[in-house]
Amino acid sequence: MSEFIRIGSKSELPDTNEAKEFTVLGKAICVANADGKYSALDNVCLHRGGPLGQGVVMDGKVICPWHGWMFDAATGQADHPGFQIATYPLKIEGDDVYVEL
Repeated sequence: MSEFIRIGSKSELPDTNEAKEFTVLGKAICVANADGKYSALDNVCLHRGGPLGQGVVMDGKVICPWHGWMFDAATGQADHPGFQIATYPLKIEGDDVYVEL
């Protein structure tokens, strides 16, 4: 059974249309802020393993900083057919931010 794990505080979340990397139980997670809506997804781009949390968010998509692959921040669906990364439930309670792996 999975559980929500604290990853940080609200003040550590990325600014609007930015992404940021967090480590949860040794796994790198990308938290994206798409126009004020936060989502959590795998941090590794399916193209060449780029760090999505170091990219930017535009039009609701996280853009890999290495080669520009784009992933829907809410669903993980890539702009390339047949490619999708995992997404994870994210919740904010008070000042604490949690993700469920």
